[in-house]
Amino acid sequence: DFITRLPEGYQTVLTGNGASLSQGQRQLIAIARAAVADPPVMILDEATSSIDTRTERLVQDGMDALMHGRTVFVIAHRLSTIMNSDCIMVLDHGRIIERGSHDELIAQKGTYYRLYTGAFELE
Repeated sequence: DFITRLPEGYQTVLTGNGASLSQGQRQLIAIARAAVADPPVMILDEATSSIDTRTERLVQDGMDALMHGRTVFVIAHRLSTIMNSDCIMVLDHGRIIERGSHDELIAQKGTYYRLYTGAFELE
């Protein structure tokens, strides 16, 4: 939607590092570029961290489609980004402490559960 509001719409030339765009807009463009490239393996590092939660909900369906049928490593603090993943690994100080689907990890009532339910206290 924001692309149509650019001076030349889809024909707008972005220079440098896209300094005229917000961080969230740059992230959305990066996600779109990844979709066009169609790689068999992707690494998404905080792919939606600078997108507001309302926009993230709109982007999530597209992200699910983008991730389908390929190996994707997702580094995320927003758990909504990874909820539909086949396998989620919870790391603590570089060690995998839990592994499973969203439903499996919720059922374990461990760290992922506490993070998801908001009961996790920051130390």
